[in-house]
Amino acid sequence: MYRTHTCGELRIENKGQQVTLAGWVQKARKLGGMTFIDLRDRYGITQLVVEADAPAALVEVATSLGREFVIQAKGEVVERQAKNPKMPTGDIEIKLEAITILNKSVTPPFTIEEESDGGEDLRAKYRYLDLRRGPLQRALALRHRVAHEVRNYLDANGFMEIETPYLIKSTPEGARDFVVPSRMNPGQFYALPQSPQTFKQLLMVAGYDRYFQIVRCFRDEDLRADRQPEFTQIDCEMSFVEQEDVLNMFEGMMRTIFKNVLGVDIPNPMPRMSWYDAMDNYGSDKPDVRFGMTIHELTEAAKGKGFSVLDDAAYIGAICVPGAAEYTRKQLDELTEWVKRPQVGAKGLIYIKVNADGSFKSSIDKFYSADDLAKLAAKAEAKPGDLMLVMSGANKRKVQTMLGVLRLEMGGRLGLRNPKEFAPLWIVDFPLLEWDDETQRFYAMHHPFTAPKPEHEAWFYSDKKEDLERVCANAYDFVLNGNELGGGSIRIHNADMQKRMFEVLGIGPEEAEYKFGFIINAFKFGAPPHGGLAFGFDRVCALMGGQDTIRDYIAFPKNNQGRDVMIDSPSEIDQAQLDELQIDLRRKTQTPEQ
Repeated sequence: MYRTHTCGELRIENKGQQVTLAGWVQKARKLGGMTFIDLRDRYGITQLVVEADAPAALVEVATSLGREFVIQAKGEVVERQAKNPKMPTGDIEIKLEAITILNKSVTPPFTIEEESDGGEDLRAKYRYLDLRRGPLQRALALRHRVAHEVRNYLDANGFMEIETPYLIKSTPEGARDFVVPSRMNPGQFYALPQSPQTFKQLLMVAGYDRYFQIVRCFRDEDLRADRQPEFTQIDCEMSFVEQEDVLNMFEGMMRTIFKNVLGVDIPNPMPRMSWYDAMDNYGSDKPDVRFGMTIHELTEAAKGKGFSVLDDAAYIGAICVPGAAEYTRKQLDELTEWVKRPQVGAKGLIYIKVNADGSFKSSIDKFYSADDLAKLAAKAEAKPGDLMLVMSGANKRKVQTMLGVLRLEMGGRLGLRNPKEFAPLWIVDFPLLEWDDETQRFYAMHHPFTAPKPEHEAWFYSDKKEDLERVCANAYDFVLNGNELGGGSIRIHNADMQKRMFEVLGIGPEEAEYKFGFIINAFKFGAPPHGGLAFGFDRVCALMGGQDTIRDYIAFPKNNQGRDVMIDSPSEIDQAQLDELQIDLRRKTQTPEQ
């Protein structure tokens, strides 16, 4: 055998044992006449020692070792003279009797340490080397443990894991599909699934009342830290349930995961908040409730003082930053420029300082007296030493969203967003529909299979736009620390209601039949009431690991351009393949100006 133990396994209790280890050379160094070697595998690091009086052949091999050589080492477990309390194996070392070089290595392009000297692009190119580093090993180990807990919990609660197809029909609603040409059906294309939504509903029609799948999904959309073109969902569906049944089931799952993987207790029951309260108080439908600094409306209190920016605004709101009244003019100017960035989109920022002595200093002192500012401060619940930041505009939700982004930024600057603190909640009572002025039509806020709240069905069947805008969806999102980790709904299970939804969304009967006829017809054969949700598995793992980016929790991720730079993908395919697929490429010709 190549090894009797791993490099993270041996302890002082193993003293005196003869062992064989195998792994990669982290580093080798000479100290006097002795050679020390740190041997690494995914379980840890063990120190090996070749003593000064060892056979010459052994010393020669030991001194020839380079970083990342793969070796087998045999020897006796002995107690270290200079112990290392930072290493689990730091009380022992292996007094070597034999070394076998299993494979040599060229010098790696970056150091394979906890903190590497390689940049992100370089490490992505050599991802297989980056994966040897401790942070990524721990990230993937956490991912494995979370998946294990998910499967155990759902299995114990009667869920069946069922695979659904990866080659499906394109239904371009929402994000763009990745499409796959069909050689056997020239001119026709499959799509890779953005989610198994319709298939899991069909499984409910088929009588599989508790389904789940840890499934790969695909969306051809712009990327960011928590988004990849291919990602993984914990996808679930249940029959004969109402919203309360679904929320209770998956609260239990998340509590189990956090307890068994991190040893963390999260609230039982978890708090709930309506979408309208989330937007009004936090400017976000995925609020970070680890800290306060909520939004306060000042619209009526701030008007009528001759300041047109506020007098002409439809909505005026403010956040109150605790203890920030001592911000300098330079800091305030920097903050004003920050909110003007495209990511925020504000035209400017008004500040009101509530000084420690109770006096005020503001960018609108010309228009507002001390009494006026005191009334605004009272409205915003500002205390001495606090800083009020005010925004206004013609669109209430847009201003609230900008204030929500500013709130998160200030929370970060003040150190209020501790990654080791977890504050989950459910967001409920979303609007079912969103009206788009540009296209003059409604869009589904979640997806077209979401049912309206039962008490809002009369509005759902109304022909009045204002009634349809009042309809709440029977939907829910699981939010953690300002991130949406999962979302779902009670589904439409009635063919007539589903047809009505398509009608409201401007999808005509022929288009609906072409795109979704299979599910509408399935509903005619006794579809049970059902609902479910999907969690973003990559995001769950990243947040549990205290990170904002999901890349380290995916073995082989894409970069910001959707490319795998390690294997150089996507890439062109040869003409023979194109001919077989009956595909002709039209390349865009660039003019000199381009």
